[in-house]
Amino acid sequence: MNKELEHSFVELLEKHQNIVHKVCRLYTNNYDAHNDLFQEITIQLWKAYPKFRGDAKFSTWMYRVGLNTAITLYRKSKRSITTQDFESVAFKIKVQDYDDTEEQQLKILYKAVHQLNDIEKALIFLYLEDKNYREISETLGISEVNARVKMNRIKTKLKTILNP
Repeated sequence: MNKELEHSFVELLEKHQNIVHKVCRLYTNNYDAHNDLFQEITIQLWKAYPKFRGDAKFSTWMYRVGLNTAITLYRKSKRSITTQDFESVAFKIKVQDYDDTEEQQLKILYKAVHQLNDIEKALIFLYLEDKNYREISETLGISEVNARVKMNRIKTKLKTILNP
């Protein structure tokens, strides 16, 4: 494998790894599941990286791969999930321990978001990441109008969940 490509990937992943941690936090409920999903998303990012054309920002592409991986695994959660051997990769990624103490105030919101379906979760996640509707539509592969309509429905749904 091209060392320059590996170095570039590791550098970008380390810079933007909080995106992956946030996706993992959204789709998992415990530390082990979080780490497993983080590893699987990292593997999928690495496998897809040679095909990254740069048409979108790296972070937007990373959201898309991460969310698609999480959604795919979430849908298959009733079946056993096999992961690929990560040890065979020649480079090592410095992973920072994920500290969610800052997010304790979001616990109630996460609990409500966990009640949404997988597409709604992805949409609200990107919205809370301050992505505009154009970026959301590009990431999720839906029209901008559809993203707006879905977001309004999600807001109403969350209000009902949070204020019964």
